[in-house]
Amino acid sequence: MLKKALFGAVALLALVGHAQAEDPKEFRVGIIGGENEADRLRNFQCLGDKLKTELGVEKVSFFPAADYDGVIQGLLGGTLDYAELGASGFAKIYLADPKAVEPILTTVQTDGSTGYYSIMVARKDSGITKLEDLKGKKLGFADPDSTSGYLVPLVTLPESIGAPVKEYFGETGFGGGHENLVLEVMKGTFDAGTTFGSGVGEWKDGYTSGNLHKMVEKGILDMNDVVEIWKSPLIPNGPVVIRSSMDDAMKAKFKQFMLDLPKTDAACFSAIQGGDFTSFIEVNADFYKPIIDARKATIGG
Repeated sequence: MLKKALFGAVALLALVGHAQAEDPKEFRVGIIGGENEADRLRNFQCLGDKLKTELGVEKVSFFPAADYDGVIQGLLGGTLDYAELGASGFAKIYLADPKAVEPILTTVQTDGSTGYYSIMVARKDSGITKLEDLKGKKLGFADPDSTSGYLVPLVTLPESIGAPVKEYFGETGFGGGHENLVLEVMKGTFDAGTTFGSGVGEWKDGYTSGNLHKMVEKGILDMNDVVEIWKSPLIPNGPVVIRSSMDDAMKAKFKQFMLDLPKTDAACFSAIQGGDFTSFIEVNADFYKPIIDARKATIGG
């Protein structure tokens, strides 16, 4: 029932400080962990001058957190204005304070879908080709607040393996974000690990978007060196969220700016999203209710 419902549809605070909830002179962008900080900042930098002009602010500040929870706590504390989250990260915020942020947009894949997949990979030279080969071995997850890297495998893998995750695998652990998780699999720290991808396009490219695609583009992963062991059901693409207490006029300006971005600056849109997408589409909290319910029933807030 839970699996059916699921697919039916703080370091950062120290950096931000005790900023006022409303500062029209500054727009604060939270960037979740998952790949190294320099890459994340570079990908988002294209938004800086554009947002200053469109929103009429004096400064756009970027706050890359070491992990997912850094941005989550910043949003809960009202010290961030905008962030791009996974569905489980949004669910954690919603369960703590449903009025803290508003999900306004999500991405559309090149095939028209609004979802992606949790993908389990192993080293090709390990001899592991199927889930049965992993019984008693070590499985790595990306981050406790990752949808594809933890929540979805936790909920859906038991049906495929016929047992709870912690009973089937000899050991589980976290890799410290998606990029690092895959690198740890390649080093042999884990026998396999869960990351994410669009599931659309060519395997050699790491699909059209997602962590595998970004790693291939950066030259730190050759898809010929890994094999796909398991792929989840479709997961709702994560939301663009904004601080609920933001001025309504600012909200409207920001939302329109983001909706226009795929056309006004396709390269910037691709950079911040980590691959090829066609556009944004409007969403609200109802779009993520299955994920909220799944998180509440399994790992909680």
